[in-house]
Amino acid sequence: MEALQKKERYTYADYEQWGDDYPRCELIDGVVYMMASPSRVHQQISGRLLFQLQLFLHGKTCEVYHAPFDVRLNYAAADDTVVQPDLLVVCDMSKLENGKHCLGAPDLVIEILSPSNTDRDMMTKFKKYLKAKVREYWVVDTDDKTVVAYRLLDTQYIATVYEANDEIPVVVLEGCAIRLSEVFAE
Repeated sequence: MEALQKKERYTYADYEQWGDDYPRCELIDGVVYMMASPSRVHQQISGRLLFQLQLFLHGKTCEVYHAPFDVRLNYAAADDTVVQPDLLVVCDMSKLENGKHCLGAPDLVIEILSPSNTDRDMMTKFKKYLKAKVREYWVVDTDDKTVVAYRLLDTQYIATVYEANDEIPVVVLEGCAIRLSEVFAE
């Protein structure tokens, strides 16, 4: 793996050239953000959320994906942004480019907070998801065992906080509810 050439701003073309030889990273407005390996707890929670979503979606038209899976939120605007949410649900299969990325806003994005990504997930990516009109965006706090579910209403997000024993209705998937008691189980 050769060293990443230092630039003030990177493009999506740069990102594409790096391929699988480079460490996992996101590109947001031309800035590279390296991503640390997730912790054991992060992996457990991600897996438990994925399991419940996969069970619900079996035989349905929407699909769930987990990181690393590239999402180009504003690809039509030649936006130099590629994010890799922890989990995402896509219901419009035309957004999946040859199984390589999601082109445009997923229906649901779930980010699990880690010490290295809290500010990026809560501020930078929040704004990106809102601008791209991601219909539902969840932020999972593993320390507090809470989930903040943001639902798009017109041009803003409305937040609801759920605690460890709550069930979260997945608004974009009618009839789906995630049992947090199973997600945060010890």
